[in-house]
Amino acid sequence: MPKTKFIFVTGGVTSSLGKGIISASIAKLLVARGFTVAIQKLDPYINIDPGTLNPYEHGECYVTDDGAETDLDLGHYERFTSVPTSQANNITTGVVYQSVINKERKGEFLGETVQVIPHITDEIKYRIKLLANRGNFDFLITEIGGTVGDIESLPFIEAVRQLRWEMGRNSVVVHLTLVPFLAAAGELKTKPTQHSVKMLQEQGVQPDIIVCRTERNLNEGLRNKIALFCNVNPSSVIECIDAESIYEVPILMKQENLDLEILKKAEVPVEGEPDLEAWKKFLYTIKNPGSVVHVGLIGKYVELKDAYKSINESFIHAGAANECRVEVRAIHSEYLDESNLEEKLKGLDGILVAPGFGERGIEGKILAIRYAREKKIPFLGICLGMQCAVIEFGRNVLGLKGAHSTEFNRATPFPVIDMMEMQKKISGLGGTMRLGAYPCQLQKGSRVYDVFGTDHIAERHRHRYEFNNEYVDAYTKAGMLSVGLNKKDNLVEIIELKNHPWFIGVQFHPEFRSTVAHPHPLFVSFIKAAIRHASETN
Repeated sequence: MPKTKFIFVTGGVTSSLGKGIISASIAKLLVARGFTVAIQKLDPYINIDPGTLNPYEHGECYVTDDGAETDLDLGHYERFTSVPTSQANNITTGVVYQSVINKERKGEFLGETVQVIPHITDEIKYRIKLLANRGNFDFLITEIGGTVGDIESLPFIEAVRQLRWEMGRNSVVVHLTLVPFLAAAGELKTKPTQHSVKMLQEQGVQPDIIVCRTERNLNEGLRNKIALFCNVNPSSVIECIDAESIYEVPILMKQENLDLEILKKAEVPVEGEPDLEAWKKFLYTIKNPGSVVHVGLIGKYVELKDAYKSINESFIHAGAANECRVEVRAIHSEYLDESNLEEKLKGLDGILVAPGFGERGIEGKILAIRYAREKKIPFLGICLGMQCAVIEFGRNVLGLKGAHSTEFNRATPFPVIDMMEMQKKISGLGGTMRLGAYPCQLQKGSRVYDVFGTDHIAERHRHRYEFNNEYVDAYTKAGMLSVGLNKKDNLVEIIELKNHPWFIGVQFHPEFRSTVAHPHPLFVSFIKAAIRHASETN
């Protein structure tokens, strides 16, 4: 291909229709055809990134290798394609305006009046093209957050209009919309889709393909009606019916010929069929598991579907690798205490204590860890989950009464978890974070060495506090081993317990590295241990 083809994915009618999944599915189909693909997300909010956003506001904050705190859709992109993302893959209104204002302050506009058009739209276009030029990809898929008609999205839609004018047939617009079923009328309604497309047209963008999210099948008459009123070919009206699993969507889109329609619109020759055999095998396995295990997910945001998105997807990947279904029991740590501990954790084959920030729910997490340690239930602690394991062990095994993290108790007599010295010198909430991929050396002969099959790994981080090295020797003597170290900064990255079937805590976030094609080894091993526990206790 002579140069990158651009695919823009917009959405209408309502949010949460699944633009991220559609974008990831398009990418999966194109990658399966042998093309190189990158995906980016344009987010209309004014925050620089979701790093300081409450999960109740924006769900999970996904972290890339280069330390970017990004939208959770980037996790879908990586899980579907196994192509790593970076800071360039997530652009917010905040980033765009900050960059333009900084340029204005430096005099780069030579005294011009700085305006949305052309300065803001030029910055958006520059950042879209930058990613394409950096990787020399066959396709760049750009998902535009929000819905058409949102005032925040207007500069992004305008940038798409201008790029379309400049690129011609090197660009394709895919518009995702809703075709609701009205039970009282007993029929699907296309009017919301018509209005959504009309609004996009009013902003100067004509979609090439319309993907219709629906809970009932579209008949030929409805497809023709949408095509007629929205100025597209009937073959460009794509049905996206509700699916049991997000991983079915690429297969459904292949059945609807979405990939072929995109290639035709982009004037790219079609050769052969996409290689989806491994994907289909994965789907078959998650639909036809050989066994079931029950894992408790202990966290303070468990009522939010997207707060622990990557962890839940990692369970699916690891379950498929072990040919089992992982039934996740979400347990709110804030409401976990001595009186209900046994009742809430009874029957679990594994316990995962989730990452997070803030003191709320900490004591519940510590109780769950003690339960896992004493009952010999497989345990995985991620980030704050590992730190809580260190606190629990200090209090209940080493006898360090009042042991805590200085994040929650600055006056604790035993600060077993403390902020790194180098981090204490940094001001600003976001700046104090340790973000991105860091190397870790594993101790040979340890359980994690067997899990990874190597002594050197690199994993993604998002935290401020660390295991206090002053206590490492005491913990080691008592049976909590420091088996993964960042040698450069002398930081404990992984702990595990002696005399326990499977008890591991990691300071990093393995869930950010798990994909369909490459399930994370820690999750695979954890679920394998849970299967073993289930067989021994049933």
